[in-house]
Amino acid sequence: MAAPVQSPVDTQSASTQTMTIGKALNNGLRAAMEADPKVLVMGEDVGKLGGVFRVTDGLQKDFGEHRVLDTPLAESGIVGTAIGLAVRGYRPVCEIQFEGFIFPAFDQISSQLAKLRYRTQGKLKAPVVIRVPFGGGIGAVEHHSESPESLFSHIPGLKVVSCSNPVDAYWMMQQAITSDDPVMLFEPKKLYHSSALKAPVDTTATPDPLHSSRVVRHGDSATIAAYGPSLPVALDAATAAQEEGRSLEVIDLRTLSPLDLGPVFESVRRTGRLVVVSEASSEVSLASEVAARVQQECFYSLEAPVQRVTGFDTPYPPAKLEEHFLPDLDRVLHAVDNALDW
Repeated sequence: MAAPVQSPVDTQSASTQTMTIGKALNNGLRAAMEADPKVLVMGEDVGKLGGVFRVTDGLQKDFGEHRVLDTPLAESGIVGTAIGLAVRGYRPVCEIQFEGFIFPAFDQISSQLAKLRYRTQGKLKAPVVIRVPFGGGIGAVEHHSESPESLFSHIPGLKVVSCSNPVDAYWMMQQAITSDDPVMLFEPKKLYHSSALKAPVDTTATPDPLHSSRVVRHGDSATIAAYGPSLPVALDAATAAQEEGRSLEVIDLRTLSPLDLGPVFESVRRTGRLVVVSEASSEVSLASEVAARVQQECFYSLEAPVQRVTGFDTPYPPAKLEEHFLPDLDRVLHAVDNALDW
């Protein structure tokens, strides 16, 4: 089992800072750029503005316009340019301003970036990171609240991860940048500046492996698996269930491709029940894959069918309706009830 998330401490060392997820991502980028002059940051408004969510704030001022590049509004061009830079020995970090705008770059990502190492039999590397703010909950207009992570997790050659806390945000950014394979980092935009999720980050700690899931709360009544923006909802459900005498184990999947389901299998073999929570639609999704794999590997341990709590199989709704679309505490607890009452 992977090591637990760093716990808050009363007295912080010089190497420990309390950060939001957004600040941790910024510091992770900064650390990677200080460690390797070949690391570049590129995207729409990432330079002078510091990104629309301020994740790249201050980087252009400190590292210069030659390393933090404001690009035209052309996602295909951003990723295509990054591929060329990677072939020439750089490690570009691309920001897609909002996940709904990524699809003009889909061909570059799926046909070129994901296949480059395989196509060249390993002669060429593809150390490109694509940062994707994703998910709902910010009251935005169309194309600004999507959850397309399942689409990219289906593409062989891509690695896909998602952070849910400042510690993972800080370390995942650096681990993704040092990878010689392309990594898509899905960042839960509604959690960027959440004061409730502020946590101390030890910048000298040994991080968990990039492609590993983690038990973040232990329990024995049922298991909840979630990632990214859905992880706080899962933890809230576990807290609420505890008041009713139900002990829920919560697992942060963290890595979406490849999936690390070992801890999930181990947990389900003890609890006999699983609820998977995700903002993405349920059809042909990561939630579907987790459910299928658990039922394949843990069939004789299951006491109930795997429950899925997801966004609905519709386009993302207008902002005034999004609270009805996103998985919430009531929906997760209802799924837990269904599993326990089976």
